[in-house]
Amino acid sequence: MEGLVKGLINVAFGDGEDDRNDDRRNAETRGERSRSTWAEVVSGEQDNDEVSSDRRQGYQRENDYGQNRQRYEGNRQEGYGQHSERYGYSRQEDYGQSHGNEKVEQESSDGWETVQKKHPKRQQKVHMDHWDNYKKPADEQDYSNEVECGVDLEPSGEELEDLSKACNKLWELDLNRLVPGRHYEIDVGEGKKVYQKDDMAEGNLFSWLSEDVLQKPTYSRFCALLDNYNPREGYKENVTAQEQQEQLAFIEEISRTAPIKYLHKYLSAKRMVSENYQEFKRMLKSLWFDLYGRGGTSGSSSAFEHVFVGEIKQRGEEEVSGFHNWLQFYLEEAKGNVDYQGYIFPRRRGEIPDSETQLLTIQFEWNGVLKSVSSTLVGVSPEFELAIYTLCFFAGGQENHVELGPYSVNIKCYHLGDKIGSAFPVAEC
Repeated sequence: MEGLVKGLINVAFGDGEDDRNDDRRNAETRGERSRSTWAEVVSGEQDNDEVSSDRRQGYQRENDYGQNRQRYEGNRQEGYGQHSERYGYSRQEDYGQSHGNEKVEQESSDGWETVQKKHPKRQQKVHMDHWDNYKKPADEQDYSNEVECGVDLEPSGEELEDLSKACNKLWELDLNRLVPGRHYEIDVGEGKKVYQKDDMAEGNLFSWLSEDVLQKPTYSRFCALLDNYNPREGYKENVTAQEQQEQLAFIEEISRTAPIKYLHKYLSAKRMVSENYQEFKRMLKSLWFDLYGRGGTSGSSSAFEHVFVGEIKQRGEEEVSGFHNWLQFYLEEAKGNVDYQGYIFPRRRGEIPDSETQLLTIQFEWNGVLKSVSSTLVGVSPEFELAIYTLCFFAGGQENHVELGPYSVNIKCYHLGDKIGSAFPVAEC
């Protein structure tokens, strides 16, 4: 197997970070770049203590990618695509360039840049773009139209009584979910046990991703958030007014989609959230983006940062925690910051993953730090992931055994006071 050539642009990493980051940035001098000009991305991984020894990792191939669903490409306002036609990602190598990722960079005068990791299989270029549209005041933002689909968004009595049925309804309502082979391709490589350290993947996990994926409104607004965090656990975050605007814009965008509308109807029917949709959106922003303490430092983490972006623990031997989002994995892998090392064998009898599997348990390194086991749902939309974790946080427990289409999944959800400490899927037989 061979890897691929991924393309991306240089990005300023860590604007607005706490001054205590200086001890890891003295090696290079950089001028500050406006984040309204450059896209930045940071990533992470799942805590070892989030993974129990009795985890069952089963894999099933999805045979039907949505006979009863409509593919939602987003009804965008005129002019939206001017700022989101193509997106590029990269960053200055603050602490990852010396960890053995083999990279060859080539830059041409037309603004394209290609990055190579391992042995190239297919070149893919992603053009740089500005995030200007997302920096505008709220009243100047261009959002998609409200979702229109033939699916009933009202939760049934059975769904209100059975969390698994409600989660499966969210899966059906994920009209923005991608289809393997049509929108992207993965190469899972060879399998391994959790304790094995050999790299069983000669190439990248992602062979390619269609450029129009990152043009989708919720996808692009999600990616715009990924540069807002210092991945080192224990460093106090500095949230700028621009970043606050990005958070509001993301919540507004996903609130126009079927999964989030269903989530609100479900939780309000059970009297767990306000019936007022504006109050519900404010709650979502607070739940996912309000800062809390982790690693002994207040204001150093959030549910969004941990679950979707990831953090690197610095207590004793370095570990990666969080990092359960496939988009973050794709972007970090494209930049050479992630080294995919193979999938984890199912502990019990189950189907071996292949290029069409959308629930993966894998091993990788991020910036030279090993994540021995991590699980992710590949190709699902940002609104689906946020909806299902929020649903389990309010209506479920720490372990939530549910069905998502063809997959039996345990959605783990850990509370940190009244916030989400962590949330991620675990494959079951």
